[in-house]
Amino acid sequence: MDLVIGTLDLVAHVDEALAVQALAFGLGPDEIAVRRQIVQRHMGMPGARALGATSRGALIGFVYGMPNSRAHWWSTIVEPYLRAEGNDGWLDESFVITELHVHPGHQNRGIGRHLITRITDSAAEPRSILSAIDTDSPARGLYHSLGYTDLARQVHFPSAPKPYAVMGAPLPLRRR
Repeated sequence: MDLVIGTLDLVAHVDEALAVQALAFGLGPDEIAVRRQIVQRHMGMPGARALGATSRGALIGFVYGMPNSRAHWWSTIVEPYLRAEGNDGWLDESFVITELHVHPGHQNRGIGRHLITRITDSAAEPRSILSAIDTDSPARGLYHSLGYTDLARQVHFPSAPKPYAVMGAPLPLRRR
């Protein structure tokens, strides 16, 4: 496979990225429209950056994140769950992985691993946090293999039909 991983201008390529996310995550047109606005707002935040994986010139995966702030919407939702577990300190000095998606036809080839390790390798923060649907899934298996541990489980986001787990790992991430 002709795989190239590099910096992604996510605002300019938001529709391509959301097409990958829609396939990987099962999103409909209404949810894509909402996420387009979220991505554009996030990419204007200090320290936000994105990487893309392309094959034969087509975007097949992407990751983006930013230094976490307790003022971010995500942090305000997960903070009570983390506090209940004694883990709310993870919201400080952390790089949050906001989204990581790989086209279903290209999953299980190490692309997600390359994306997340590359973006966190350049983080100034000493640790990383993220949320993932709270099921036994390949994504959670990947995160566990990189050193992420569960900080809170059964986290409920407004309008999300399934609960999430919040996970954290010291940086740099564990390598195989």
